Amino acid sequence: MLIQYDDYKQKLLAMEPQLEELEGALGLDAARRELAELEEKGADPNFWSDIENSQKVLQRQKQLRDKIGVYADLKRRHEDVTTLCELAIEEDDDSLLDELEQDYAKLENELEQARLSTLFTNEYDHSNAIMSFHAGAGGTEAQDWAQMLFRMYTRYAERRGWKWTTLDYLDGDEAGLKSAVISIEGENAYGYLKGENGVHRLVRISPFDASGRRHTSFAAVEVMPEISDDTPVEIREEDLKVDTYRSSGAGGQHVNKTESAIRITHIPTGIVVSCQTERSQHQNREYAMRMLRSKLVEIKEREHLDRIEDIKGVQKAIEWGSQIRSYVFMPYTLVKDHRTGYENGNIGAVMDGDLDGFTSAYLKGLVTNTLETK
Repeated sequence: MLIQYDDYKQKLLAMEPQLEELEGALGLDAARRELAELEEKGADPNFWSDIENSQKVLQRQKQLRDKIGVYADLKRRHEDVTTLCELAIEEDDDSLLDELEQDYAKLENELEQARLSTLFTNEYDHSNAIMSFHAGAGGTEAQDWAQMLFRMYTRYAERRGWKWTTLDYLDGDEAGLKSAVISIEGENAYGYLKGENGVHRLVRISPFDASGRRHTSFAAVEVMPEISDDTPVEIREEDLKVDTYRSSGAGGQHVNKTESAIRITHIPTGIVVSCQTERSQHQNREYAMRMLRSKLVEIKEREHLDRIEDIKGVQKAIEWGSQIRSYVFMPYTLVKDHRTGYENGNIGAVMDGDLDGFTSAYLKGLVTNTLETK
């Protein structure tokens, strides 16, 4: 037993320089300085005279505190696990091995996640994310699958301590949803979620089929970075068609039953965005414009275009292509990502938001591909 404890002691010692390197890679010294400057701004008596700017400052403060806090928690956890290991060796206590194994595995996973966050070098990786869900052909079965994905990603956001808000929600005919849009606020939200963009395939025994036959369903997930209002994106008023309509969806409790919902069509590209969850038409328009701006910028980046004006049509924004991931409930249980080969047989955990393995594999793949092309 002492041999196993000694192995963990050596692993924990080897982790110390990795933690020091991580502090530098995360740029924590600069983060602490920026946080101190922002806190000084917050103490200014005129801080709340510009509400919009104040909110941005507070949001940035939270992001910096979270970033600093994650590293502080890692250091503290490393110290705690090291103490446990030393105690186990000193007492030669076999009963502590299970606890040590679990704590070390959790520490190792958290260190890996923190390392992955240093790979976010894209301009928008640190941004909040806007995520859209669209049921594929197949009626109720596909609409139910779209809602299952909606639940999976909101659970994932909650696991990471991110805040999510429903911006648009269109109920399915009998169950599920036809389409929905959520915003996700959190450090590196877009960086982690960008790899989820694509078509997701479900194979299961349909609960809506009295014959108990196996069905295959598809739903599309679209992920965009939330673009701040001060990002230079020219959207001309004459290029917009704005419609208002009565809100409906999400069971009725999240929306206002007046003509406050907004649908905006960007005429040059055919891109359509809508928002219905806020109580005022003005707020819904503001969110819809934010979605439109984000979608235009995301397409521009993905298509490697020089200007927003070069976007020729909406087909480039919603192209489905082949599925990126399959979720099989029957005749066996397996979730497999077709791009990375990563798979997880615990489908219940995945549907409850355990997506770290998939996001990690995708990010590592990006780094590998970048190195290979250099």
